[in-house]
Amino acid sequence: MTKEGTIMRDFLLAGFLVVWASIATAHSPLKSTTPANDATLTEVPTEIKLNFGNGIHLTRLTVTHATGKKDKLDLGTYSGFTKRYQIPFEAIGVGKYLIEWRGLGNDGHALNGKFSFTVE
Repeated sequence: MTKEGTIMRDFLLAGFLVVWASIATAHSPLKSTTPANDATLTEVPTEIKLNFGNGIHLTRLTVTHATGKKDKLDLGTYSGFTKRYQIPFEAIGVGKYLIEWRGLGNDGHALNGKFSFTVE
């Protein structure tokens, strides 16, 4: 490869890395949840917590119990972009729970995810 070709390749690689890094850090990743993903609890939680790396506007938060019962959790107390959500939770007893969320990151990207926990 010629010297010019090597310089062009290095320039393109550096540009790609800069663009990729800015995209990767622009989103609002889910950093932690309470209960933690795949946790096994002995008591039913009274609230669900979601902590994001950047602000996110949650538009939907649903819970599905192992019995198939599915409910939307109330996000009415939150508006705008928030990093930490603390949502009251009314469980229906023992079993596995799946929490699914959807929202809009403060960078304009649509985001979604899920986590689960079990109450024994």
